[in-house]
Amino acid sequence: MFESSSLPQEEKKMLQRIPVEIILLSLIGGLAVAFLFNTMTGLFVLAGGIFSAVSFSWLKSSLSRFLGYPNKNKMLRSVLVSYLLRLLLIIAVFSIIIILFSRKIFAFMAGFSIIILVILGETVGALSRMKTWKK
Repeated sequence: MFESSSLPQEEKKMLQRIPVEIILLSLIGGLAVAFLFNTMTGLFVLAGGIFSAVSFSWLKSSLSRFLGYPNKNKMLRSVLVSYLLRLLLIIAVFSIIIILFSRKIFAFMAGFSIIILVILGETVGALSRMKTWKK
């Protein structure tokens, strides 16, 4: 599915656009929150979005390597280690923010959750460009 030679051009562009859109939307959200609340809260929204974009790119890269590799059994261990490392990093970052900046965790979560809005927007856009729903 993620192998770059097998994906249609539109899907390749969409997968490249998603991290950029996450960062742009989190920047806009961060500026709005900084204006409404304070600068530190806005920075946490932006940081959550950037962390979400990096996490998405890392996951996309891991899946691309796994799906494009001919011997999937050998590659499975590497992908699982990468996925678990990514999961531990997310848990560590959230834990550090909870411990050090407990009042800013919701701002970080809001920025981190922007990926949901971006994927929803991309899905709606892709569905609106489809000529038929079923083939």
